[in-house]
Amino acid sequence: MRHVVMAVCVMSMLAGCAPKEVAERIVNVYTSRHYAQDDALYAQFTKQTGIRVNVIKGEGPELLERLVREKNSPSADAYMTADAGMLHRAKSAGVLAPLDEDTVRHVPDRWRDRDRHWVAVTKRARVIVYNKARVSAQEAPQTYEALTEAKWRNRVLIRSSGNVYNQSLAASFLALWGEEKTKQWASGIVTNMARPPKGGDRDQAKAVIAGEGDVAVMNTYYLGQMLNSTDEQERLVAQQLGIVWPNQETTGTHVNVSGIGIVKGAQHATEAQQLIAFLTGDEAQRQFAATNYEYPIVPDVAPSELLRSWGTFREQTVGASVIGENNAAATKLLIETGWK
Repeated sequence: MRHVVMAVCVMSMLAGCAPKEVAERIVNVYTSRHYAQDDALYAQFTKQTGIRVNVIKGEGPELLERLVREKNSPSADAYMTADAGMLHRAKSAGVLAPLDEDTVRHVPDRWRDRDRHWVAVTKRARVIVYNKARVSAQEAPQTYEALTEAKWRNRVLIRSSGNVYNQSLAASFLALWGEEKTKQWASGIVTNMARPPKGGDRDQAKAVIAGEGDVAVMNTYYLGQMLNSTDEQERLVAQQLGIVWPNQETTGTHVNVSGIGIVKGAQHATEAQQLIAFLTGDEAQRQFAATNYEYPIVPDVAPSELLRSWGTFREQTVGASVIGENNAAATKLLIETGWK
């Protein structure tokens, strides 16, 4: 019996010393971006690092609400969304943790939160497009302010005040012009609208070619996507549009971002840091530009061939962090002017 007991003890000790199963390396990402290129980059990241990317997609506000509900026990490790306004809302809601300085050191200061709660991964310009059959290049408005001139009465197409892209555009004007001039601009846009706002940026472009208006405001990457669409009708619409880089002689064209941050209390924060470093690295930046027609946020990576064909342009100097911080005031101002 004594030998049996000793044998059991030895076996128990050996079992205790046996190596434990290695836990799967994973990073859970809540994202409002619905692009095939993003999925391809996640797969590439997994191949390089062995870290699996579990993606949960939804709209930016919807995912932010979920993060707030899960604040005490987060399911996500990273939150990725479009626009500095949405990123700042996530920071203000207290659901993001600061990134390591080494993770974002290579990204220019103006493309990251001043407290490192988020960093941009891509950028896009908000430009003026026009129907080339109805408006000449010489006649087309060359500034955002020109859209409020009497000659454009009932000719301007633009999304609603609830759209965060327009909120951020106004937020940049608050930084550049102050409240009074920004409010005058917004009121002028309302006066000159060809119709009550509806639809997305692509819908504004289509409405311009359909003759519902003559000029529209839209983000550059939508134009790139339409020019390369599998839908022939979308390609035809985009080919009939001229593009203006507004305010080249004054404050520059408005530029905004898509960005990402680490969720506070994330279970896989180290893996999330690695993913963010990858997405802001040179190779991922080149792929964002080549296939989704967004501008790189790191200075050493050139835009894609299509973006280069549109020429270079002067950007606004307003940082993305300031745009996010001005979002609430800009939204209130737009609503006050009757912008639906």
